[in-house]
Amino acid sequence: MKTVIIVLVIFSFGSVNLTLGQQSVQYGSNDGKYVSISNTKVYYEAYGKGTPLLMIHGGTASINSFRKVIPDLSKKFRVIAVDTPGHGRSQRSDTLSYQLITDYFSKLIDILNLDSVYVIGSSDGGIVAQLLSADRPDKIKRAIAAGAQFDYSGYTESTKQFVDNLSPEVVEKDWGSWVKDYQAAAYHGNDWRDFVLDVKKMWSEKVMVPIEKVKKIKSRFLIVLGDRDMITIEHGIEMYNSITGSEFLVLPNTSHDVFNEQAELLNKIAIEFLTKK
Repeated sequence: MKTVIIVLVIFSFGSVNLTLGQQSVQYGSNDGKYVSISNTKVYYEAYGKGTPLLMIHGGTASINSFRKVIPDLSKKFRVIAVDTPGHGRSQRSDTLSYQLITDYFSKLIDILNLDSVYVIGSSDGGIVAQLLSADRPDKIKRAIAAGAQFDYSGYTESTKQFVDNLSPEVVEKDWGSWVKDYQAAAYHGNDWRDFVLDVKKMWSEKVMVPIEKVKKIKSRFLIVLGDRDMITIEHGIEMYNSITGSEFLVLPNTSHDVFNEQAELLNKIAIEFLTKK
């Protein structure tokens, strides 16, 4: 039986540092490793032991976006957090698309000899989680996609306007701190202006997960949206109805940044979903 979970209670956590542990760890700059995939140097960090859990961040983000959830998840799983091409410390590829990122992760699974893999994807990473589940049913056993969609129509109207207006000039004017952070960590030769154009092209794709791929998803799949997400709840319901056997979770008083705003709650939900029989 398919399950819809709507969390109606608004939680108050106080200081998020209470449950994080490992506070000295600087995720995304913690002596990780590089692997070469399709002539691109891809950076990753690994924590803990157990079933491999791939963490796939969102567009313009990095491993650091999972800093609040890695500590608890690494107590249960072998967390493998990856900077996708052009992001964080990974080298920029010649182009960028959801399928390209998916192909990189598929190759990474084989390079690292991973088996019975779990996946957690945020935003763009949630789109990749869907494609990867469809492409590698031999490896992906369970997956969680937060703040993701099938296509451009899943955006809220304000998000569509944001994507349409995105440019290096807008980023330089409104995202000055992001530009500094990107430049501080970027792989040698990565240019943030070219990267922004790559991301805009990817975000503007009309179809991100083709219906034929959706029908191939056989892994246990949890769809997560904030009630104030950049993706509409109606689209989340469409995803739920389209992915066989999926479950749907709506988090209250939560925006697109679920892994920052609801870290403790999401950890509990993720651990239960990934480990339950």
